[in-house]
Amino acid sequence: MTFHGLRVGSEVRISFLVVSRQMKKLSSQERLRLMKFVCSFVWADLEVKDSERKFVAKMTKKLHLDAAEAAQVKGWLEVPPPPEEVDPTDIPREHRQLFLDTIRDVITADGEVSQDEWEELALFEQLLGNH
Repeated sequence: MTFHGLRVGSEVRISFLVVSRQMKKLSSQERLRLMKFVCSFVWADLEVKDSERKFVAKMTKKLHLDAAEAAQVKGWLEVPPPPEEVDPTDIPREHRQLFLDTIRDVITADGEVSQDEWEELALFEQLLGNH
């Protein structure tokens, strides 16, 4: 299925495998920042779905977050991160594509992309300079 140029399905799984290899290169602080962005996008449609929670849990394990970091991520699923803490221009240039790919994966995790999610992704991509 394609939505506004986003492919949903097997391409997402392939993308996730490539992205997970790149994630291993991130520092602890960078991994937590990535999860903060992921959680902010989970909230784009003002609803955190079970499939999105599963995606976040899977990412938390893949990133080998410690117990305190995992608890912080879980908290962002209850209350979204403050907007001023998720400024795309703060993402180091070398990590921007990884963040963008991961965000694409999370918003397609439930097999649907809402208009709000699509608009948030388009703005995120624009702010990253990947347009």
